[in-house]
Amino acid sequence: MIQTLKKIKVVPVVKIEDAKQAVPLGKALIAGGLPCAEITFRTSAAAEAIGLLTKEVPELLVGAGTVLTPEQADAAKKAGAKFMVSPGFNPRVVDHCLAMDMPIFAGINNPTGIEMALERGLPAVKFFPAEASGGLAMLKAMAAPYGDILFMPTGGVNAKNIGTYLAFPRVLACGGSWMVPSDLISAGEFDKITALTKEAVEAVAGL
Repeated sequence: MIQTLKKIKVVPVVKIEDAKQAVPLGKALIAGGLPCAEITFRTSAAAEAIGLLTKEVPELLVGAGTVLTPEQADAAKKAGAKFMVSPGFNPRVVDHCLAMDMPIFAGINNPTGIEMALERGLPAVKFFPAEASGGLAMLKAMAAPYGDILFMPTGGVNAKNIGTYLAFPRVLACGGSWMVPSDLISAGEFDKITALTKEAVEAVAGL
């Protein structure tokens, strides 16, 4: 999973209100050259949306985001999610995902979180909220004592600053929602999402 996300570089973080919008959204991401989506459990449509995407857009790598409970992790796995992302480091959620061999990127923004990840043998974590926590300078300072663990910065990452994050070798990919804004999804303006996605792909090309 890490090698796959390294190649993709950008993980679209999607909040979807209506599961019927999932398939056209997935096709818009594919058309834009970004074969990945993290569907967040911030709405009740998440599990159904994941199920539709994995069935109807099989070339899309679908993960579940904002996974706060083991029950949500179970629902996401049943729906077909291939990886999990959580905003913080909940030991119950992390241990549950590890027990069912599900890759999880747990959120941290301090050394204690990194050490909790290392204790469990996790090779990578989510750095969240990245910009509000001090951005790249904070990440570099925090990562320095901890060997080879990798990071997926999310929160405040956008087309203007993603390049600086990806230039840091310890960053495997970045999460962001600027190419999948909720208002465009709700309005069904998937052509605009494809255009924004193409811009995001171009922004990280060659990095």
